[in-house]
Amino acid sequence: MILGFIVIVVLFVTKFSDAFSADLPDTITLPDGSTAAAFTQGKGWYAVVTDDDRILIYNQKTGALRQTIAIENQSE
Repeated sequence: MILGFIVIVVLFVTKFSDAFSADLPDTITLPDGSTAAAFTQGKGWYAVVTDDDRILIYNQKTGALRQTIAIENQSE
């Protein structure tokens, strides 16, 4: 019975291990002088937040830069 339980656990792990993995790009080309500070992704896109206060949004399939958003620093 213990062996059967172990087999079931192994089958679940092997079957569902890919279901929760992220589709990460192999490489991301950032503009010159930029360093990545954070990464996130959504359906069909991924975004890199750079240390020079920009958000770069890329197409997930082609890797092409779709949009650049400048983050404005608000003084307190």
